[in-house]
Amino acid sequence: MTATPEKAAAVETVSLTIDGTEVTVPKGTLIIRAAEEVGIDIPRFCDHPALKPAGACRQCLVDVAAPDREGNVRPFPKPQASCTMTVMEGMVVNTQHTSEAADKAQKGVMELLLINHPLDCPICDKGGECPLQNQAMSNGRTESRFIDVKRVFEKPLALSSEILLDRERCVLCQRCTRFSKEIAGDAFIDLQNRGAMQQIGTFNEDVLNFDGYEPIGVAAEDESGKAFSSYYSGNTVQICPVGALTSAAYRFRSRPFDLVSSPSISEHDSSGSAIRVDHRRGKILRRLADQDMVVNEDWITDKDRFAFAWQNLADRITRPLVRGEDGELHEASWPDALAAAAAGLKAATTGDEALGAAVLPGARVTLEDAYAYSKFARLALGTNDIDARTRIASDEEQAFLGATVAGTGLGVTFAELEKAPAVLLAGFEPEDEGGVVFLRLRKSLGRQQVFTIAPFLTRGAEKLSATLIPTAPGGEGKALAAVKGSTDASEALKAEGAVIVVGERLAGSPGALTQALALAKRTGAKLAWIPRRAGERAALEAGALPGLLPGGRSVTSASAVQTVADAWGGSVPSSPGRDAAAIVADAAAGKVGALVVGGVTPSDVTGPFAEALERTPFVLSLEVRRGEVAEYADVVLPVAPPSEKAGTFVNWEGRLRGFATAIPTDAMGDHRVLDLLARELGTDLRTGSVADVYAQIAALGTAAKGERPDAPKVDAAKVDAKAGASLVLASWHQLVDSGSLQEGEPYLAGTGRTAVARIAPATAAAAGITDGVVTVASAYGAIEVPVVVTDGMADGVVWVPTKSPGSWVAQELGVEPGALVTVKGGVA
Repeated sequence: MTATPEKAAAVETVSLTIDGTEVTVPKGTLIIRAAEEVGIDIPRFCDHPALKPAGACRQCLVDVAAPDREGNVRPFPKPQASCTMTVMEGMVVNTQHTSEAADKAQKGVMELLLINHPLDCPICDKGGECPLQNQAMSNGRTESRFIDVKRVFEKPLALSSEILLDRERCVLCQRCTRFSKEIAGDAFIDLQNRGAMQQIGTFNEDVLNFDGYEPIGVAAEDESGKAFSSYYSGNTVQICPVGALTSAAYRFRSRPFDLVSSPSISEHDSSGSAIRVDHRRGKILRRLADQDMVVNEDWITDKDRFAFAWQNLADRITRPLVRGEDGELHEASWPDALAAAAAGLKAATTGDEALGAAVLPGARVTLEDAYAYSKFARLALGTNDIDARTRIASDEEQAFLGATVAGTGLGVTFAELEKAPAVLLAGFEPEDEGGVVFLRLRKSLGRQQVFTIAPFLTRGAEKLSATLIPTAPGGEGKALAAVKGSTDASEALKAEGAVIVVGERLAGSPGALTQALALAKRTGAKLAWIPRRAGERAALEAGALPGLLPGGRSVTSASAVQTVADAWGGSVPSSPGRDAAAIVADAAAGKVGALVVGGVTPSDVTGPFAEALERTPFVLSLEVRRGEVAEYADVVLPVAPPSEKAGTFVNWEGRLRGFATAIPTDAMGDHRVLDLLARELGTDLRTGSVADVYAQIAALGTAAKGERPDAPKVDAAKVDAKAGASLVLASWHQLVDSGSLQEGEPYLAGTGRTAVARIAPATAAAAGITDGVVTVASAYGAIEVPVVVTDGMADGVVWVPTKSPGSWVAQELGVEPGALVTVKGGVA
């Protein structure tokens, strides 16, 4: 649709001449960008299109002439930095290609930059892909006139356990400091000193114990105690134009020209960030951000960048395992393992006294794998007992997802979220749970109002200048209902383009999703659901939930069941299945005959998961590595990690994020393994290839009118949270924690924030707590962590991270957020 003059103002343009070529660009364009438009390359180090102009390195000097007040074109007295000067009508620019003065200036700057730069290119991690190397050859002098001793520093300087700084290589371009301040909001590194001793850094190696940003046991005024604590610090390594910043994980591991690069998609969260996988001899050595201006732009999180070692640890499974008569797992051939698996599943699903089978695929699945699990459960096992949500979940959430999310295609986008005049966050912490979602929100700092319904204002929310609506877990429904009338949040959400973001944690708050829908209808705001894990949306679209079939169809709709049955050529059960919590509880009670478990880590699950595995007669595990489930499994079938298969993640927008195989191996994706297993059971799933799955999903389409579940109508719960003997537990995963997909990467683990308990001042006073260590306890167990008394926090609440070192809530407390716990000072 063509924009009308009323809706879109004409763009004002400017015409100028660069190296004799006339170019017309929008007013306000930098000279260096205008030159790029006509294919003229100007050397630069500090310039980056995603950062504000700095003019720090002076490498991009050009000759400029511009009209004066009388219209006479007059040259500037000296070369100008093209990365900071905007174009003017009638301007004439001569770069190093046509101006001897510009060429001389650029060579002079290069000579100054190289005076103290070490000649260690053969051992530098940047060697082979270094702008300084390239531009020293193309725009520098052929011989050096410098004969004195170069400046040296002790090296490397550890800015964190992951980021290392070789100060003598730094050209003071300030890309790293500008990124940290402008993009991530983590101003932990900056220029220090002056003159020849000017350098980057703030790190004090004597202070390593910090709660994210505030050092524990260090005076607040001691700024040197703040390490480079940022979830996005790895981006500074990638944008560094020299080898000054390196990562401990990759340092001295390889040369760029030894690597094979493959585009891919990160498996760590629901953003679906584009990455580049660099590998050598079948082993991943590093991952970089791949530019995708629609999703992650130029940036990724440190988790996306560094957490890849898990795929090839020593416990990687390459051959099927079958438990023998001696009670031990032994390697077996694929035919023997598939036969053993089929026999165990047949015993559980056939016969009058059969207890049936249930499927727990986990939420790290691709669309193809989720579809295969969904179809395998219904056709091969004859059950709707399948749930990828091995987290807090509810029937209200399932109805919400089926009615408003599944099968709706592309919903709210990153661009719409960034441009929204107001955003309300409910049960969602973007910096911890959304990866690059946080960066897109922070990009609009100062132009966007952000409100957050949460127990306290997190550091990430502070960096968004968010307004806190303090709420205890379970009370989000009441808080959303209260956003009405003339309240600030209500008025802000009425602006065109406003967005309400709900996270997966609202599934544990009765009535919250119902009220989110009501608020969206009341204000006209758009509604977006952003789960934490990469496979949540794919599992929803593929029907890997107990009450939903592919495309958002309800299993209680006769026409929906018939549509799927006709497409699949088999019988589809029509009664809702059990969710993951019910499956685990019934299995622990001996009421499930077989469990098919995908990428699920038992220590992540609240409930008697270990007992469920132990008491289930037959357990089949599909896994990359020999993990906790394998200790109970009767058959273990190895599956491929993301780097060794092709597939599609579906991000929270509903955008398909396809990726090809980076490292070809014999490993098979879950969908292919399930296809082979189903054939052993006498069922043809036709999920052996990505193309087969795509064809089936396309043929099914989305739900017709009347086939979706109704939107939920659940009353909002009232939470009685107040300072006293029992407090309401709040918890969520920190981005860098003890998750299984971060195993094998100690440098990244070292950047994780210290696990602490947070309580409000009034709550702490009532409990007699001032500082030190506290014990958070339930009837099941206890956690002992340092306490941080947090201003502005909701009273009657205690927050601890879900799975950080020293704080594994599911395993140690055995309760979900919203449950009552006790908090006492000191160690129990």
